[in-house]
Amino acid sequence: MASLTIRKLDEAVKAYLRLRSASKGRSVEEEVRVILGELIRGHVHDQGQAEPAPALSAAQAAARPARPASTTGEVRITLIIGGGIAAYKALDLIRRLKERQIRVRCVLTGAATRFVTPLAAGALAGERAYTDLFDPESEFDAGHIRLARDCDLIVVAPATADLMAKMAQGHADDLASAILLAASRPILLAPAMNPMMWSNAATRRNAAQLARDGVAMVGPNAGEMAERGEAGVGRMAEPVEIADAAERFLRPPQPRPLSGKRVLITAGPTHEPIDPVRYIANRSSGKQGFAIAAAAQAAGADVTLISGPVELDEPHGVKVVHVESAREMLARVETALPADIAIFAAAVADWRVANEGGQKLKKTDAALPPLALVENPDILATISHLKERRPPLVIGFAAETEHLIDNAKAKLARKGCDWIVANDVSPATGVMGGDRNTVHLLARHGSRIDVDSWPVMTKEQVAVELIAHVAKNFPTG
Repeated sequence: MASLTIRKLDEAVKAYLRLRSASKGRSVEEEVRVILGELIRGHVHDQGQAEPAPALSAAQAAARPARPASTTGEVRITLIIGGGIAAYKALDLIRRLKERQIRVRCVLTGAATRFVTPLAAGALAGERAYTDLFDPESEFDAGHIRLARDCDLIVVAPATADLMAKMAQGHADDLASAILLAASRPILLAPAMNPMMWSNAATRRNAAQLARDGVAMVGPNAGEMAERGEAGVGRMAEPVEIADAAERFLRPPQPRPLSGKRVLITAGPTHEPIDPVRYIANRSSGKQGFAIAAAAQAAGADVTLISGPVELDEPHGVKVVHVESAREMLARVETALPADIAIFAAAVADWRVANEGGQKLKKTDAALPPLALVENPDILATISHLKERRPPLVIGFAAETEHLIDNAKAKLARKGCDWIVANDVSPATGVMGGDRNTVHLLARHGSRIDVDSWPVMTKEQVAVELIAHVAKNFPTG
């Protein structure tokens, strides 16, 4: 159930709910959820009455801050969608924020509903969208105050010239402007308007006043406008830019322990041609290697990712080199050296055909065409045994279907690398091509091999954990 709507309560019950929720630092909606949970779990008195809340004066209740999101571990945004043609981009912005594990609650101005519907915004956000300052279903507990404070950040996208003027002058004649005037949380604007409107002296004064008031802005950008033949500064920043800016507010940059380090990563399968249209391959999706590259870049490393054929978006800030075959991958790896850390997550094909056909092999009544196989170069072993330019830390992957730890230990000794990340890729696990992984990190310390078994995680979580181990153990001297 995405939201809770309470109707037809008498004034005594409303007053009780307001008082109890204020004493606990929660909204009325949240307090009702708590009461219902207590009833279900039997945590109420035998008479069926919840514990009375301690009395608060009206002044105390008004002064009490909203419950911070950190108590639940989630971050939340109140997204105000203004009434401009760029409002359609706000729907993509909701999706971008949700991808970043940010809860979104939407408010639409009256003009915004002419461009996008509350139903569309609410469906994407996963809870009801709000439009009316005098909505009897939410305003009995001062819903506009809750929307202003029961969040970690308020984003206005698009921020129209009219909405910016209301903010600068302190108007509060609709739900959006009332929220902005009552806000005790940071505000991020994404202005969007015609270039002449953006350059108008009144808009410039309003923007300057909002900046003095501590309001942050992302954009506007230069580019083509919705109106034919119009171009200039005034285009709303792209949803990804706004989401990135919002995330910087919500999750300030973390320490970058691999800053200045060069990290080389391989990912994905290799395709070994049989003839111009056929090849030998495996089911690797490249997701784990790409996730490791993104995590290493986030930790401050200069990352080069050498990838076989995959259908994945390139990680932001990562140099990506695309290859097809194992021999091409090895050549690109050698070219990318020197590196401080090398992580070989690619599922390289062990064999290739000895004689690649120049033309498509035809099916005939004769015997099957012979496919003699030869061994591909061993990229992990080659780099691990380098006399010069060997990275100080070399990490391999062991994809096994049986005797996982024993096979991984043997591979660690045989390949000459420092660590092995072992995972079971049996079809039943769904690891190959899936989004989750269960790994065991084997680290060589002289003649001793330590095994650290991790729980089931998403591949992104595995990547972050692996890079954290690298940062902790990599020599900084």
